Amino acid sequence: MHSVNIFCHEFVVAVSFVACIVGLLLLWDSKQQKDELEETEQILLRMSFSYWLVYCVAFGLEKIILQSWEPILTTLKITTALSYFLTFSCIISLPLHRFAIHQVEE
Repeated sequence: MHSVNIFCHEFVVAVSFVACIVGLLLLWDSKQQKDELEETEQILLRMSFSYWLVYCVAFGLEKIILQSWEPILTTLKITTALSYFLTFSCIISLPLHRFAIHQVEE
């Protein structure tokens, strides 16, 4: 039962890795003229995808690297934790940014 949950989590991380790459490709700057508000939203979305991509890579490396390399594993665990929290903060910042824009317009 426990191994099924680990496999499921690894599968979700692998799928989200591919989704992050697709998301970043969709947000690729096409040199269109944008106002400052749209640009800020795009930057927050890019940061969210990028930080989650770092999480996925660090998580994958954590599973691949041997347990005997403890310093590298510790560094990867710190990287996964930081990228997880940075992703969370970017995701929270996007609706807060929209709410702030809405308050200024009124």
